Amino acid sequence: MIDTLTIVGRVATDPTQVQTGGGVSVTNFRLASTHRRFDAATQTWTDSGTNWFSVAAFRQLGENAKASLRTGDSVIVTGRLKIRNWESNGKHGTSVDIEADAIGHDLRWGTTAYRPQARAQASATETSTDSADASSGQDGVGGPDEEKDSSTIDLSWADPAVEMTGTG
Repeated sequence: MIDTLTIVGRVATDPTQVQTGGGVSVTNFRLASTHRRFDAATQTWTDSGTNWFSVAAFRQLGENAKASLRTGDSVIVTGRLKIRNWESNGKHGTSVDIEADAIGHDLRWGTTAYRPQARAQASATETSTDSADASSGQDGVGGPDEEKDSSTIDLSWADPAVEMTGTG
């Protein structure tokens, strides 16, 4: 049985990237999810504990996470839950891991600017269009300051790469 869950929290460590023995890139970071509740008696918000997760993002998702996430960023992570027991140097414990399927910034606390990644294999038509765009100084995607007809841009293939601004 595979358990899929979504966690809202803060990136607790800067993402690090390694290669598996098979040459697949994986990006890892720790995620802290602190639950808050309103105490009606004191009329204040109080923390009711923090859950810690180890997040692993593979391939392009991991590459984009490494380029986009920093310690302290508010994020939403969806993925497969894996709970494992460990023992090292006479100590033992339980690790709660998430193999990420999707990661994004939590827009309640800031804004992002989405920049889609280029396709790995472009068709001949797209290649010639990209070349024409490059010679005109445009990337064919359009940024927030450019007016483009979004109906001509196919973003269904893109993996997100985001920049976060604002405070969290």
